[in-house]
Amino acid sequence: MTDSAARTGNVTSDPVDKVRKFLEEAGHKGDIVFSEETIRTVDDASRTVGAPPEEILKTLVLVADGKPVIALMSGPNRIDLKKIRTLLGAKRVSMAKPDWVFDYSGFTVGGVPPVGFPDRPLALLDEDLFEFSTVWAAAGTDHAFFPVDPRTLQNYTFGSKGDIKKQT
Repeated sequence: MTDSAARTGNVTSDPVDKVRKFLEEAGHKGDIVFSEETIRTVDDASRTVGAPPEEILKTLVLVADGKPVIALMSGPNRIDLKKIRTLLGAKRVSMAKPDWVFDYSGFTVGGVPPVGFPDRPLALLDEDLFEFSTVWAAAGTDHAFFPVDPRTLQNYTFGSKGDIKKQT
């Protein structure tokens, strides 16, 4: 056990270990990459990864009628909460506050991955992600990331593909 991975039973509190465990169990073929540079923002991630902003995956945690939902977005796209509310048939949808995200998931905003949550939240995938063969996702911190095919990611999350971005 590493110093950074305080464990109780099979549960790890190290955020990257949560993602690694999920990916290993799912049979993921790519590696988690660590960088000294931050990937906290889309621009940071684009520079660090060496991919265009559109290929950077943002994982946004929402709360829909009190339940967690993750929206997986192409980097430059902004989420349309009205579309989400309509899609889910929810009365209220909002962005989760950073403290809520951490308390729920153990992940800090800026490094929230699309997988590795304590349960499997409802996932919605921005249809623009499917224009690419690989997108780059945070792996639990703002210094770790991994490549993944959007179709594979849809399978991992049991997510639904849809038009969830704001029109500009």
